[in-house]
Amino acid sequence: MPSLAQLDHAYVWHPFTQMRDWLRREPIVITSGQGAVLRDEKGREYLDANSSIWTNLHGHRHPKINAAIARQLRKIAHSSALGLANEPAAQLAGKLVLAANANRRPPAAKLAKVFFSDDGSTALEVALKLAYQFTLRTRGPQAPPRFLSLAGAYHGDTVGAVSLGHIDLFHQAYGGMLFKSDQVMAPYCYRCPFNRAQPQRADARECRQCHWECVSQVEQKFSAQKNKGNPYAAFVFEPLMQGAAGMIPQPEGWLKRVTEIARGHRALLIADEVMTGFGRTGNSRPARAGERSGTLFASDHENAQPDFLCVAKGLSGGYLPLAATLTTRKVFNAFLGEYEECKTFFHGHSFTGNQLGSAAALASLDLLQSAISMRVRKQLENQLREELASLWTLSNVGDIRQVGLVAGVELVKDWRTREPFALRERAGIRVCEAMARQGVLTRPVGNVIVLMPPYCTTQTQVRQMVAALAAGIRNLRQP
Repeated sequence: MPSLAQLDHAYVWHPFTQMRDWLRREPIVITSGQGAVLRDEKGREYLDANSSIWTNLHGHRHPKINAAIARQLRKIAHSSALGLANEPAAQLAGKLVLAANANRRPPAAKLAKVFFSDDGSTALEVALKLAYQFTLRTRGPQAPPRFLSLAGAYHGDTVGAVSLGHIDLFHQAYGGMLFKSDQVMAPYCYRCPFNRAQPQRADARECRQCHWECVSQVEQKFSAQKNKGNPYAAFVFEPLMQGAAGMIPQPEGWLKRVTEIARGHRALLIADEVMTGFGRTGNSRPARAGERSGTLFASDHENAQPDFLCVAKGLSGGYLPLAATLTTRKVFNAFLGEYEECKTFFHGHSFTGNQLGSAAALASLDLLQSAISMRVRKQLENQLREELASLWTLSNVGDIRQVGLVAGVELVKDWRTREPFALRERAGIRVCEAMARQGVLTRPVGNVIVLMPPYCTTQTQVRQMVAALAAGIRNLRQP
């Protein structure tokens, strides 16, 4: 009987992986997990330092989510949403709408409708198609709707979502298949050409010296497109932090400013909260009287209230593929008509609103909105910040950026010059390989090491994660 590693090498093609490198070494084969700990087929244990690629919120095999799925299995696992409704999906849609509107204030319209899909890419694809059709139906067909997103943006791998992205390394191979979208500079304080501050041993956002040129660039982009007679249909953004761009955090106030500009130009707002949603970026305020929780969404931190809210990854607690796109009644009404008018939204997925995923998501939301969960998340955020501060002593650490329970550590050849490692040097990969040898698993984004622990992670485990990261960075100096 071939080993699991042999079977993997023989048959599996892994995502975002150079398979020539993969086939040169024996893979770690995960067979079980509990809380923040993963175990492989050889019985070795690892800390899940990126929540299984940013999905697992509460830890593996959480008893409440396990029980919710088991209860649902005794009823039914899946039935089609095409022409049929089901109990957990209907309940989940209602709870998502309530959670998404908890902090919305006039004049922003409430998010009222939920379209379920499978993953982050499809959630963005839904928002893109809805915004495209809505714009045609409300502005008329004079010119094709155009979309604006940020430099370095990544919004998924379906063709429409790829078209909204601006990472050449990911997207250049598919250029002939994509529609053109526009980009504007992201507020990357650490490498911003307008930031006059010298390198310091602190988050670049805290010591930046600029005049908000990044905001002015957004205004100029909107104005230029308006002058062409075809204002942007929508502005697409990840609120507070761009993930696959390299964990690029936005300085306080940026999001509020640029979304107000977009609103002023009558553009729809599409918030990609696939990574940032469900408490990942912390709570913008404590719960008010009568509420079970503060905000679960990054958009609320600066009152950037979108017309489309796209969620996935942590929606089911990291258990099952499930995504949702929330939008307003105004958008929904643009698709209402008689059968023969063909105003239907012609888009769908076989497993839309499936019962198992919805049951897991309902249990996850209950956990997230509990007082104890909010308290534990805040404690974990503070512990992570304290541990990360120890990395400033390392000369290969250029920037440490944290938003809530999302952290990125950018590696450089020397912090005084900010000189980056070349791609061929595989700095991020080498550090993560060293961390794995010490029992900590994560994955780099280029030269940026990501730490995004499950919410159940203990103080001791956080310390172990950061210690392994520090040792891996020190290892870069070795020949």
